[in-house]
Amino acid sequence: MADWYNKTPLEWQAYVNKEVKVSADENNEFQGFVITIDPVSASIVLANFEDNQKPLVRVVMGHVVRQVEVLNDADEATKERLENLFTLQDVTSHHSKEDLEAKKISLKSWLEQNNIPVTEEGESRRTLCVAGVLTIDPPYGPDNCCSSNEIILSRIQGLLQNYVTSQ
Repeated sequence: MADWYNKTPLEWQAYVNKEVKVSADENNEFQGFVITIDPVSASIVLANFEDNQKPLVRVVMGHVVRQVEVLNDADEATKERLENLFTLQDVTSHHSKEDLEAKKISLKSWLEQNNIPVTEEGESRRTLCVAGVLTIDPPYGPDNCCSSNEIILSRIQGLLQNYVTSQ
């Protein structure tokens, strides 16, 4: 255990995108591809892909890790799946770019018609920003809103729900 904790972040980085077998306490073993390793807790985030189903993601807490054995390097397809595991691409994959752009333009126009200030943000300008305090990501539904202000969040989500049902 002390060995695993004493590794540096650069040493842990060498495990990313590798298939590993993690020996933990009480004779538990976990196998999967390393997505990342938390440098504070030494916890390992593993992913297993089975027959094109959604991946199983597991966190092995650093304090139970006894040994990590590298089994294989990930192939290019697996590396890409690991890199895109938590990206917006997974959420919007069943929407075409044209559909998403049309939804964004329609929603932005509707918000502006209702005197709600809205701008486009991000490198690809895919995110809508409402009044500088709330963002709406593709596919632009009530569940795609994010804000630290719960009152504004619930009101905009309510408005979006009405907008979605009126479409």
